[in-house]
Amino acid sequence: MDLENRAGSPPFASINHVSFMYQQHGHDPIQALSHVSLDFKKGSHTAILGRNGSGKSTLARLINALELPSEGTIIVSGHTTQDEQNIWEVRRLCGMVFQNPDNQIVGTTVEEDVAFGPENLGFPQPEIRLAVDKALARVNMLAMAERPPHLLSGGQKQKLAIAGILAMQPSCLILDEATSMLDPATRADFMALVAELIQEQDLTVINITHHMEEALLADRVVIMNEGHVVLSGSPAEVFDRVQLVKSQGLDVPVHGEILNRIAELTSQKLKPFESTEWESAKNGVVRLLHAAAPDKLMSVLREHQRRQITAHPFVSVGEPVIRVENVSFTYGSGTTLESKALRNVSFDVRKGELLGIIGHSGSGKSTLIQHLNGLLRAQSGKVTVLGFDASENQAIRRIRRHVGLLFQYPEHQLFEETVFLDIAFGPRRLGLDAEEVEKRVLWAARIVGLTDEELERSPFELSGGQRRRAAIAGVIAMRPEVLILDEPAAGLDPAGREEILGYASRLRDEGSTVILVSHSMEDIARLSDRVLALKDGAVLLFGTPAEVFAQTETLVAADLSVPRTAVFLRDMKADFPDVSDQFYTVESAAIELIRAAVGRNDP
Repeated sequence: MDLENRAGSPPFASINHVSFMYQQHGHDPIQALSHVSLDFKKGSHTAILGRNGSGKSTLARLINALELPSEGTIIVSGHTTQDEQNIWEVRRLCGMVFQNPDNQIVGTTVEEDVAFGPENLGFPQPEIRLAVDKALARVNMLAMAERPPHLLSGGQKQKLAIAGILAMQPSCLILDEATSMLDPATRADFMALVAELIQEQDLTVINITHHMEEALLADRVVIMNEGHVVLSGSPAEVFDRVQLVKSQGLDVPVHGEILNRIAELTSQKLKPFESTEWESAKNGVVRLLHAAAPDKLMSVLREHQRRQITAHPFVSVGEPVIRVENVSFTYGSGTTLESKALRNVSFDVRKGELLGIIGHSGSGKSTLIQHLNGLLRAQSGKVTVLGFDASENQAIRRIRRHVGLLFQYPEHQLFEETVFLDIAFGPRRLGLDAEEVEKRVLWAARIVGLTDEELERSPFELSGGQRRRAAIAGVIAMRPEVLILDEPAAGLDPAGREEILGYASRLRDEGSTVILVSHSMEDIARLSDRVLALKDGAVLLFGTPAEVFAQTETLVAADLSVPRTAVFLRDMKADFPDVSDQFYTVESAAIELIRAAVGRNDP
């Protein structure tokens, strides 16, 4: 099902029976790829999907000659990557953007960093200036040209890394989860830019992503698992195989999932490719609900109601445990690099709730949460946590015993010899005895799914997903009253994302207070009790998910978006006028459409 090459023209990149092993000192080697063969046509756009550890990033590094195959050959624009003389030419042709932008930022200013690649490629000075300005304009960062990268937000750093590659004018753009830290509008703008570059410059794009909406934009989708190619074809061909895709721990686009769920609930079959396009999925919903027997629809609704009654225990939300009152914060105050991060922010967080925080890249989200455990102190206004003033040294020590903070890349918080010792570090700092420390370590490990064998391994021998689980366990082992998660699922596959976010829900259900920062409107909408939306350091909206996500125009103006389930439900109103758009999971959206269909048929 692979795309055919243009008649008479060789592929831009050809991977022929490639295998690759990572060698480990003192351990058996890890087989990352096994006999993979793929061609990438010049000017094509390929999305590569797969669970973390499936071999996607290894494949990208092989194409870019950052690694060399253990077996097989890779040819990029006529150059064999195993030939040492070709390596720099291959890397010039293939620009690669990594998931963590900190790994590829080298300059002391934004423009200096973007200029680094063109300078090393020997661009003439006037061309370097032009390439830098053009690349920064492409990612809407021209006004930040003289700013030091360390003052940028995580999303802005990602945009900088992308600009640095664009300035090199590559023939192939390899994106390894490059949009994982971007807000919805910036991600959409970047993918539109990618489409322009393909059209204008015949750029070849290889996009490793966990965003199914991005995969829909590609010419071809490749699914990998355990170092093998499981499926390859057009987005329609791949996403029509819903059960196969989901069996790989992946999602399908929301409109297709809703249609498939309605088909399952009403015991009907879909037509070929009916679920792959937005409009065909809408038409499919109408067809299924018109064809279903009224008794069947009523039976589905009754069963859903029965499950809802027994699904989750009621969690009482209590008095505020955090109060933020008119807080402002400025980086580099009084200097030429002055940047206002927070402007008169006020809100509260109630005991036992899950508060979602959203905002565009650079809106102040990370700055705000660092005020909640005393890493930063309010320059004006007041922060009160668990009754303590977060501006006082003695209070901060007490706050940090009860407030756990997990940063954007939690695996960077690991440092001990074994996973057990790493998880035990916090409880030991609390002065607990050895028996209680062990009890907490094992409790936290079970919550995140770490085995006894993994507890005895070095954290640096674990996979990326395992390291993230270990880092989370280290925080929750301290049994914080308040747990703050800053983009904990960024870069994880859908199954891994559900696993991580499931911990947050479980802790909330057990009475902890959870604050979740995320660029995923879907995750925030379905998990949160209330949502705080920031724009340019100020509070834009604050309320229940239904209240916040009803403000579509306000959110879009702030570079945010509405969950895709809500958009789909709104789009169905022409056929089912009674349908509500305030449902944020596939299951609840499918049930709501069934309810609206029953209501429409009632006399």
